[in-house]
Amino acid sequence: MTEMILDALQDALTDTAKLIPFLFATYIVMEILERKASNASVDLLQKFGRFSPAVGAAVGVVPQCGFSAAAASLYSGGLISIGTLLSVFLSTSDEMLPIFISERVPAVSVLKILLTKAVIGAVSGMAVDFALRFTKYRHKTEKHIRDLCEDEHCGSEDGEEGGVLKAAFIHTLHIIVFVFLISLVLTVLVEGFGQQAIAGFLTNRPVIGVVLAALIGLIPNCAASVMITQLYLSGMLGAGQMMAGLLVGAGVGLLVLFRTNERHPSENGKAALLLYVIGVCWGLLFEFLKITF
Repeated sequence: MTEMILDALQDALTDTAKLIPFLFATYIVMEILERKASNASVDLLQKFGRFSPAVGAAVGVVPQCGFSAAAASLYSGGLISIGTLLSVFLSTSDEMLPIFISERVPAVSVLKILLTKAVIGAVSGMAVDFALRFTKYRHKTEKHIRDLCEDEHCGSEDGEEGGVLKAAFIHTLHIIVFVFLISLVLTVLVEGFGQQAIAGFLTNRPVIGVVLAALIGLIPNCAASVMITQLYLSGMLGAGQMMAGLLVGAGVGLLVLFRTNERHPSENGKAALLLYVIGVCWGLLFEFLKITF
């Protein structure tokens, strides 16, 4: 048992160390992108009316962690619809993209996944808004817009090169810790039970796999997308199960929603439940149609 754990520890350290330079370089680009594009992305959501969910899905798929948090704040302030909020949550890739890049997943596969998430976000968001037009649904609060994503990062100053490098380093460090822990657990599970047995349990039970993956996605932290992506890359999750988890995984967006819209906890709960149901339904559809990337 001790030898197995030591071997798993060594394998996890080796696999994680290989990712560090790729993750760091990716997060430098992402930090620069977020500083340049986040404000423009937020402004777009308020200018397209009924088509805002489509815009939200398009800009949400861009790897900027703060946008799901900003969308939650906009919704709490009554400035965007629930459909637009859900479209952003569904399309947000969170930590999936940098891990795919660092693991050298083919660009075509990555683009297919990103495009699929964007289309699902747009369609689902507009469908929700359309359905609610025939109800008495109304939502308006006095909460002002606040961007809380910096609490999840490092609070670095915008526009400074040192701030970009510091933020990228800290973000890389956080993700590396998650990747290491998850890799260690996965390695122990594989050594103890066998990868075929674990993958067989999930693959042969598509409904349970989708439900569990979506539950993991609800965790309001980047650890959720890290875990789902790692499970998918290791072959333990199918495409439908992976999609369900990543659709539901909105990073810190749900956490910010419950914080900024704290006067309406039942409303927040309904939004989270709706997000979960949408993710599960799409995941099951992918599983039953045997769609892969």
